[in-house]
Amino acid sequence: MRLLPFLPSTVLLLAASLTFQTRAHADEPMRGTFTASKTCPAVQSIRKQTNPGNVALEVGHGYRLLARNRSDATHYRVVVETADPQQRWVAVDCGAVNDSAAVPPAPATPRRTEAPPSDGKASYVFAISWQAAFCEGMPDKVECRTQTDNRYDATHFTLHGLWPQPRGNAYCGVAARDIDADKSHRWEQLPAPELQPATRTALEKAMPGVASYLDRHEWTEHGTCFFEKSADAYFRREIALIGEINTSPVQKLFADNIGRQIQTSDIRAAFDQGFGAGAGDRVRVACKRDGNRRIIVELTIGLRGDVTDGARLADLIAQASPTDQGCTSGIIDPVGLQ
Repeated sequence: MRLLPFLPSTVLLLAASLTFQTRAHADEPMRGTFTASKTCPAVQSIRKQTNPGNVALEVGHGYRLLARNRSDATHYRVVVETADPQQRWVAVDCGAVNDSAAVPPAPATPRRTEAPPSDGKASYVFAISWQAAFCEGMPDKVECRTQTDNRYDATHFTLHGLWPQPRGNAYCGVAARDIDADKSHRWEQLPAPELQPATRTALEKAMPGVASYLDRHEWTEHGTCFFEKSADAYFRREIALIGEINTSPVQKLFADNIGRQIQTSDIRAAFDQGFGAGAGDRVRVACKRDGNRRIIVELTIGLRGDVTDGARLADLIAQASPTDQGCTSGIIDPVGLQ
């Protein structure tokens, strides 16, 4: 038996005190929405005040609330969808929370491992990006350094991800070491998804972030919870869905207005035109500040139903619930730092 070394009582008391302090200052889960009233920085670390991408909250915008740093909170942890990483800390005086925000979150829904129900109750968020706007905040990424005016993603939407809902439906059957690598943004250490050559080629075109291992991240966190446990099927379906958008009035609206500001109402109207009346009500527009400009970075689209080969985007959108519009307007960013 291994004997522990003798520790003076003062050392033991200090250790106990530190343990208590650590527990006392653990994050406390919250739920609800934090609505910004100021343009405040959204930092990755409270202590170090690190802020990758120089992200700031947008006045009037609502952000999903995750936690407070302690009971007498100085900061809230929120989701900034256009940031990388998305989870950020913001000072409590930067805005207000809704009435339900202090309630602990409900237990997570058990993760689904079988096929989705045939009644179309499987739900997803489908996220697509405007690559030039994304690159304004991430100019050092390989896919951003190499983007040109004549590359496909200069005038077409790019694939971010297909996220099974609810939000906690993530990392299904993933090893702890891979979860740690993913959350630490060491995506190059994650296993590469097993794809057919044709799927890989199509994915590299639809998702430029493959150059920075975005495909590995998306499969690890979200794809592992897809009803069909096949990376090839998961990405093949996403490629088909974004292909519909990139041949629709939505893509034309963006391509025809590069460098100009458009209204969210115009984007929603284009979805109605391309995918049926009411489709635009299922679309949320995410913007970010870039100097004195507000640029459109991403669209998130609610889907509901069985995402199988041959599934039509219009049908999947029609079954989803409406969402808030997000930002009201923004500029369609051209390639290159502006």
